[in-house]
Amino acid sequence: MALSNLSSKSLYASPHPLSSNNQLQSHNHQQQPNLSVWKRTAGGSRSNLPSISAVHAAEPAKNPVKASPAAAAPVAAPAVSSPAKWSVDSWKTKKALQLPEYPDENALQDVLKTIEEFPPLVFAGEARSLEEKLGDAAVGKAFLLQGGDCAESFKEFNANNIRDTFRILLQMGAVLMFGGQMPVIKVGRMAGQFAKPRSDAYEEIDGKKLPSYKGDNINGDTFDEKSRIPDPQRMIRAYCQSAATLNLLRAFATGGYAAMQRVTQWNLDFAERSEQGDRYQELANRVDEALGFMAAAGLTVEHPIMTTTEFYTSHECLLLPYEQSLTRLDSTSGLYYDCSAHMVWCGERTRQLDGAHVEFLRGISNPLGIKVSQKMDPSELVKLIEILNPANKPGRITIICRMGAENMRVKLPHLIRAVRRSGQIVTWVSDPMHGNTIKAPCGLKTRPFDNILAEVRAFFDVHEQEGSQPGGIHLEMTGQNVTECIGGSRTVTFDDLSSRYHTHCDPRLNASQSLELAFIIAERLRKRRIGNRGFLGM
Repeated sequence: MALSNLSSKSLYASPHPLSSNNQLQSHNHQQQPNLSVWKRTAGGSRSNLPSISAVHAAEPAKNPVKASPAAAAPVAAPAVSSPAKWSVDSWKTKKALQLPEYPDENALQDVLKTIEEFPPLVFAGEARSLEEKLGDAAVGKAFLLQGGDCAESFKEFNANNIRDTFRILLQMGAVLMFGGQMPVIKVGRMAGQFAKPRSDAYEEIDGKKLPSYKGDNINGDTFDEKSRIPDPQRMIRAYCQSAATLNLLRAFATGGYAAMQRVTQWNLDFAERSEQGDRYQELANRVDEALGFMAAAGLTVEHPIMTTTEFYTSHECLLLPYEQSLTRLDSTSGLYYDCSAHMVWCGERTRQLDGAHVEFLRGISNPLGIKVSQKMDPSELVKLIEILNPANKPGRITIICRMGAENMRVKLPHLIRAVRRSGQIVTWVSDPMHGNTIKAPCGLKTRPFDNILAEVRAFFDVHEQEGSQPGGIHLEMTGQNVTECIGGSRTVTFDDLSSRYHTHCDPRLNASQSLELAFIIAERLRKRRIGNRGFLGM
């Protein structure tokens, strides 16, 4: 399907993410009525609005539904045992860390009201579909591949960058699926991953001290006073960029680009003549042979499951005013969803049990991630999971571990045992990036590939030791040919860093390093499945 011919219905009709399975669409339309939403007037009466599809229906919203205190009465958070009521702005009663201080409150409120009127970026049915799949990953029936930019930027926003990141995720997904012989859940750190928490509120260069850069949806990275002032208009630009990114991702996912028959064409040009490119080409040829066998046997390869892919989006739930403005009430379920992404996560710096971010997250029904480091106390983790998922729904909670290899071997077993004793169902995922950041002699931040690999191996070793399931991998990566992380088979040295160092925040794996890591993980998945024989000559 050509991008120019991709209709709004083909983009948004399916409750399943970024895919166009007509049978699934037909089934779900029978199951789910159109949305009808009412807005309460000042006197408490309801004024009818037209039936719309702001969250989950066949056509995009024409009249967006805001989930504000004025639009709906506060409700109890889904499956929260506490008698405390939740509303979309109840987080404001809690202490909020890492939020910017906007100099003009009126300008901020004008922007938030504008975003409340915008259509949702994703739909509730898509988020529910992701939750079901993450539930499979929790018990070893699927594997999560979550990756993308450390922080998206306005400057590097273009179709080629989106395509290249999507393409490397497709390649990695094919490698992992072939090795693990299980579904791979592809989730991008895309279409909304702008805001970044910072350890220090200020940074100093040559004696000049200015507020830290917090992401393009908050302030600018140029080191001057004007750029570092938080500007609410940046949220509107971030929304528009997210919408455009999602539109292109949906087109790639459903328009034939992601068809399994194209598996041999996904190699990036600069990776074709590398060791990883050769290994991928060998795998792609084997997939081609399997498809040829299917066709010869009379099995169609034109089924949507072979011509499309399911792709989800995610980002850190950090900028709460923006997240609140994109929260919608799904009248098919009576639950609230943060429609800025399919999945959002709570960062290491904002996961306080009594904090504003946890308060907001407990009331939305999206699948949630919790970033944990070696600092996480096992009993605190259990309490946090109880707050966010008291109904113990599989797929609701993904624990994203970021510790460093040695800490992983020491600390992770205690977290796994505490969660197991509590009877809680979670999906365990490794983030081998954040615990391995160092400063190079040239002053740039980098991450050694060997350290990243060591943490991934430690993650799998611990789960094997504990009898638990390694549910996925979470990476900061790009499809670009950058030189930000040192090491890998196409060795990037300290001296190479400055040649193609483009990140706005933390260093990312390039395409070759990402694919190399995927092959190593695929080998571990294969060994778990059938024993210790090699995979593609490894």
